[in-house]
Amino acid sequence: MNRLLPRALMAPAVIALFLWMIVPLLMTLYFSFVNYNLLQPGERTFAGIDNFQYFVTDPDFWPAVGNTLLLIGSVVVGTVVLGVLLALLVNEPFPGRGIVRVLLISPFFVMPAVNALLWKHMMMNPIYGILADLWRLFGAQPVDWLTDWPLLSVIVMVGWQWLPFACLIFITALQSLDREQMEAARMDGASATQRFFYLTLPHLGRPMAVVVMIEMIFLLSVFAEIAITTNGGPGNASTNLTYLIFKQSLMNFDVGVASAGALFAVILANIVAAFLIRIIGKNLD
Repeated sequence: MNRLLPRALMAPAVIALFLWMIVPLLMTLYFSFVNYNLLQPGERTFAGIDNFQYFVTDPDFWPAVGNTLLLIGSVVVGTVVLGVLLALLVNEPFPGRGIVRVLLISPFFVMPAVNALLWKHMMMNPIYGILADLWRLFGAQPVDWLTDWPLLSVIVMVGWQWLPFACLIFITALQSLDREQMEAARMDGASATQRFFYLTLPHLGRPMAVVVMIEMIFLLSVFAEIAITTNGGPGNASTNLTYLIFKQSLMNFDVGVASAGALFAVILANIVAAFLIRIIGKNLD
């Protein structure tokens, strides 16, 4: 009885969560094997693997895969490197350190849509944006970022939002660094560079693995920044897998192909997650 009561109390929440997850997944699985177009809602013939084949052979598919990998890799590397440097910078005591830390992590709480609008209109606008004014200040021609460098612009937006997350994790990890060990190394003649590579960096190994895993999983679904700023263009220059699925579903009204693409993205995300969890598991042993 003592064992059944906690499980009975938890059962409604577990069942609700299970249904919340499994029902959309089963619907996606169903639609991925039928020909279902919103312009012809009454026709739902069995398609087999045709939807998957159509999605994979789409001319935008491989560019979208490349853009997705480039986006994830650039943001992860940039946030980890800059996050470590910023964490080391604000870890040392100085006047106003608490305020600086709060300001440093605040971009992480900005919604993706607001983040995209902020960079699109306030920062990267070629006429009245801050970066355009900065270019003119040095006598250079302002850059139309969203047209000339669309994917780089998205990488900057997403990286700006995820950098505080990495920085927060690293700041927290540095609080547990053994100060006596660092002081002993300094007294033994170890330089700042040697202390960083032989003491600080190994100590940050586990937090880095966690940051990489969480960011890679969430960055597979970047959408708002692309939809609001570049619409996947020019052409397919900034289209990732998530936006390609959106184009198939809401622009081409092809729910079957979009569901096949969504299932492909789910499988890819699970493969990445399983791979990263194994790496982190070995790192934590």
